Amino acid sequence: MKSLVLFMLLWGSFTVDSPEPISLSETTCEISTDYVDFTLRNTSLKSIPLIIPGVMNPNLSPMSNSGVGLKIGQKILFKYKGKRRVLLIVDKTLEGKVLDVPKLLKEKRRELEKKK
Repeated sequence: MKSLVLFMLLWGSFTVDSPEPISLSETTCEISTDYVDFTLRNTSLKSIPLIIPGVMNPNLSPMSNSGVGLKIGQKILFKYKGKRRVLLIVDKTLEGKVLDVPKLLKEKRRELEKKK
């Protein structure tokens, strides 16, 4: 009996009473519009490894399309000569577009070679 009374006293000290009831509209979350949906297309006959920090490290299969929804500002990286390089940074202009990844990689590699 003593343990039951002690339990009830302790339980009462941990409960929290809200001064006002919370309405459903106050608890609903807004959907973020900071994400952009687009497609990564691999038009080559080779698999293409990419790096999306904090999200995933996809391998784009040959002759495939991969739909993605990424946050604005998210970087998509690739490895070039053993180092991680930025392929692109997600912005609103990518919404609904289909990106030819081998073409982007070729342009970035050419750009990196010019910097040497």
